[in-house]
Amino acid sequence: MNMEQINAIVNDIDSFVWGPAMLTLLVGTGIYLTFKLNFRTWRNLPYALRSVLGKDARTTKRGHGDVSPFSTLMTALAATIGTGNIVGVATAMFSGGPGALVWMWISACFGLTSKFAECMLAVKYREVNAKGEMAGGPMFTMKNALKNKSLGAALGFLFALFTVLASFGIGNLTQANSISSALEQTFEIPIAVTGVGLTILSLIIILGGIQTIAKVSSVLVPSMAVLYVVAGLAGILGNLSAIPHGLYQIFMMAFSPDAVGGGVLGTITVSVMNAVRFGVARGCFSNEAGMGSAAITAAAAHTDDPVRQGYINMTGTFFDTIVVCSITGLVIASSGVLGATAADGTPLKGIALTIAAFERFVGPAGAYIVSIGILLFAYSTILGWEYHGEKAFEYLVGSHKLNIIYRVLFSLTAYVGATQTLELVWNLSDIFNALMAIPNLISMILLADVLKAEVERFQPILEAEEAAKAAAED
Repeated sequence: MNMEQINAIVNDIDSFVWGPAMLTLLVGTGIYLTFKLNFRTWRNLPYALRSVLGKDARTTKRGHGDVSPFSTLMTALAATIGTGNIVGVATAMFSGGPGALVWMWISACFGLTSKFAECMLAVKYREVNAKGEMAGGPMFTMKNALKNKSLGAALGFLFALFTVLASFGIGNLTQANSISSALEQTFEIPIAVTGVGLTILSLIIILGGIQTIAKVSSVLVPSMAVLYVVAGLAGILGNLSAIPHGLYQIFMMAFSPDAVGGGVLGTITVSVMNAVRFGVARGCFSNEAGMGSAAITAAAAHTDDPVRQGYINMTGTFFDTIVVCSITGLVIASSGVLGATAADGTPLKGIALTIAAFERFVGPAGAYIVSIGILLFAYSTILGWEYHGEKAFEYLVGSHKLNIIYRVLFSLTAYVGATQTLELVWNLSDIFNALMAIPNLISMILLADVLKAEVERFQPILEAEEAAKAAAED
């Protein structure tokens, strides 16, 4: 069997695991839990956003933990705000049309609850390791919370195993490859130079553990997100006349593509099913709600209540999809380049589509904005995923003492990713990412009553705090 045949088999498996059954389980779990919790996650989103943007999220005086609630959110966002926000949105809109963006939004609305649930449970059932650090995540939730201990142990092992494998793939190799490709195309930097630089930078920060990763993420993530959003908004404001038609295409092609040119957009033939499929798939892939990865970081937070941290961490889905992905999607839909072809006659897609859209809106600087965005987003993803993978590795081996081995191997892997074209790794990474979600979603469904009880317990506390703040402002 040659490499081409292996790639074809892996591609078929990838298409299956990210098919209708997986997407239904991901979004369906979010829908079920949203109803189960009486839409508290939606109703309390303003409270969650105020908590993140206020001083309380930056304190380490409340409860126990390793880093501040804000730092854990930024580390989790570091892992989720990545190539999916730039390349993933373009891929979804190329494959499913502009309407795919609406389905990304819809999946994100229910993803808020999934992200809240996994992070809240991770804090509630976390442990302290022999080094005195917090150790938590879905694997500890499964081990400590499920009444059937054999089932909990099996699910925890599978989740940790798939997380370690995914950390090297989607969290490292693919991100490093995106960085080296972008820097080579835009700035003509040799991929070997990028590979060495990435390895050294990663090693310096990763060896410092969660404290260093959190500090870097707390500066890098807000900075890069603001830079990208401001650049996108500047382009949108400079081309306001194109926005109404872009919004029209986004909403009409999400539900009725035949109303817009018979469902044909340049080289793209659009259908509602494709808009749903690619919008939901890329949305879940981008914000990772239901995957369980963000819960590993959430468990490190200094907090006095797991529900409080759950609300803070769920805003990651809002910032990732509703804010950052929307900027990319609106620029692409309004620019008029969706469905266009390159000079060689091939359809514009992926990173080339996003670059063309930004160039149309902000001029030649668009290519630099997108390339720098890819560099910062993908590098932060490497840092965030290292922590996820390290804690899963620690769970598998039963000790923190071997973490140094994982850190060094993970850093060296960045060089391989930057210098090799690894189509097989991209597909395998996609598969491991999906397989992570299955045990996590099962455990959340089984613990739905625990989630409901915790949310209802915290609600009077939340309302009292809000009332006290309102009184203080008056």
